[in-house]
Amino acid sequence: MISIYLPILTNLIIFALAGWVVSLATKNVTHVDSMWSIFFVLAMATGMFQLSTITDKHAAIMIVLLIWASRLSIYLTLRNWGQPEDIRYQHIRENNSPGFHIKSLYIIFLLQALLAAIIVLPLISSLLNTQPYNSIDIIGLGIVLFGILFQTIADIQLKHFLSKDKDKGILDKGLWKYSRHPNYFGECLIWWGFYIASQGSGPWFTILSPVLMTVLLLKVSGVGLMEQTITSRRPGYTEYIKKTSSFIPWPPKN
Repeated sequence: MISIYLPILTNLIIFALAGWVVSLATKNVTHVDSMWSIFFVLAMATGMFQLSTITDKHAAIMIVLLIWASRLSIYLTLRNWGQPEDIRYQHIRENNSPGFHIKSLYIIFLLQALLAAIIVLPLISSLLNTQPYNSIDIIGLGIVLFGILFQTIADIQLKHFLSKDKDKGILDKGLWKYSRHPNYFGECLIWWGFYIASQGSGPWFTILSPVLMTVLLLKVSGVGLMEQTITSRRPGYTEYIKKTSSFIPWPPKN
């Protein structure tokens, strides 16, 4: 696995460096959000390029990965195009100035590459398995597709809300009635699904992938970071917190 993994890690670092160079020109690091899903496609493509035989299972995983990555990257690119730097990165910039233009290389771009290198482990591990499909593979990819659909619906509902009530109100309709972060829940499902689909081919430590993604979404870059400032920006959000599940969709409290 190491022989196939080293070229992958090299390409991820090169891609991160390219993103950093762009940020020096634009003085904005928000495009790293659009790069995030592309890290995984790059990793999988690099791994597949080294194979002598590509199986139907390899192709299926890559196709599903491309569906997820292209949708997410296009959505984030369109959302952020022409906008100021995302407020999350503004805070990081303030907390790491002066010298953020250099520090951003390792606290933003190389960190993303490292996280992607860990989270992609089950997918890379699946490339070493030449066995045909089994029921677990199908269940895993089914979970991934459901997660993509769930995340897409949540993003569409959020986009529609922001187009009408950008600076006021609380989105508590649709999936957002049952979870404060249904888009993150969908993302979590995606990576548990990929892990399930890759089982039988990977070492035990590949479970770090969905576990790390879950921790990131709940405690670091997802729910935790988003809700640090949103209560001050959105009147009524504190009440929304009291009645609505933070992550796993659940009927709201009365």
